[in-house]
Amino acid sequence: MSTPIDTDWLTVPDLVDILGIPQGRVRRLFEERALLAVRRDGVLKVPALFVRDGQPLSELKGTVILLGDLGFADDEAVDWMLSPEDSLGVAPIEALLAGRKAEVRRVAQALG
Repeated sequence: MSTPIDTDWLTVPDLVDILGIPQGRVRRLFEERALLAVRRDGVLKVPALFVRDGQPLSELKGTVILLGDLGFADDEAVDWMLSPEDSLGVAPIEALLAGRKAEVRRVAQALG
């Protein structure tokens, strides 16, 4: 797999501050697949690229659900989202940020 793109990582307390919601609601976002968190150095963290303008990236949820349906564990899904994808020319998260949601999901679907 390619080297993942560089991103900052947000902890649950960071997300409470950035999103302006209680910790329980942040955890519910994980359960609802609106955000994807993985353990890094023993701490639950979310790539900062998954949050835009103080909100979870809206395009993320459907892609995360699709990857889960394809059997990706959360850490595998995060790695895929942050790693350059040849067919997209960039990492999937960069394509989502550029408004290429349908294309990202087609590429993800093809992984299944």
